[in-house]
Amino acid sequence: MSAERVNPSELSPPTGFSHAVVATGERLVFLAGQTALDAEGKIVGEGLPEQFERALTNLLTALRHCGGTPADLARVTVHATDVADYRAHASRLGRIWRDLAGRDYPAMAVVGVVRLWDEQALVELDGIAVLGPSPATPH
Repeated sequence: MSAERVNPSELSPPTGFSHAVVATGERLVFLAGQTALDAEGKIVGEGLPEQFERALTNLLTALRHCGGTPADLARVTVHATDVADYRAHASRLGRIWRDLAGRDYPAMAVVGVVRLWDEQALVELDGIAVLGPSPATPH
């Protein structure tokens, strides 16, 4: 994939996201919402940062199994049950993002929700990635 991150000077400087991503590739990958579920289907992590890290890890795992990398993410939506808590932890969440996904930020949005499918979940991430040609190996 080739991705051009577009951040017009007329808009507020982006912090931890890109205003737009122009992606060129051959395959679209629609990533289902991921929460902090472990392999046994249990929510792990007491607080938002821990749950965010697990949810992002889960999202990136699904992407990797499609042949993608974090740089292939064109769009990510964060669904948070407490936006004020998300803002309060923004610096730490940004570090977690950079550690796991790097600095090629996708277009992003944070949306406040009343609750998620699993009542213990504090955050859910979904996304769209644009990948190059299909790899020769099965998934």
